[in-house]
Amino acid sequence: METKFEKATLAMGCFWGPEAFYKTIPGVKDTTVGYTGGSLVDPTYEKVCGGDTGHAEAIEIMFDPAVVTYGQILDLFWEHHDPSAYHRQGPDVGEQYRAAIFYHGEGQRKEAEASKQRFVERHAFSKPVVTEISEAGVFYPAEEYHQDYSEKHSSYVCHI
Repeated sequence: METKFEKATLAMGCFWGPEAFYKTIPGVKDTTVGYTGGSLVDPTYEKVCGGDTGHAEAIEIMFDPAVVTYGQILDLFWEHHDPSAYHRQGPDVGEQYRAAIFYHGEGQRKEAEASKQRFVERHAFSKPVVTEISEAGVFYPAEEYHQDYSEKHSSYVCHI
């Protein structure tokens, strides 16, 4: 029987740390870092870092739902970023570093909203949760030197 992989698209600030983290999760087949959520066609790292493209640094995760569910991926997402930080994660500041779930279809939208509610009920925050939940648009893979960055630069540590 052929495995049917599903896709999750998440933004958690700098994309290098989340990519390295999600690669360790059983059931994750592949990850790609890139840009999404903005208006510029074919964005580059330099343009996205300029902060005026509307794009976020994001990670596209291909996973086997028989091994790890979308809900489990989202639970890990909520536990590994600051959902009360507006356009900031760790030392990274700007719209391109916002936290977001980019859902693929109505089922993922409902699951994302439910996961947010579960997280809010389990944790007390003095500030509102500002993590964005938006429909996925075009995902532009980042330049090759950004893919598997943590593996290529073992001394690099990201905020996650």
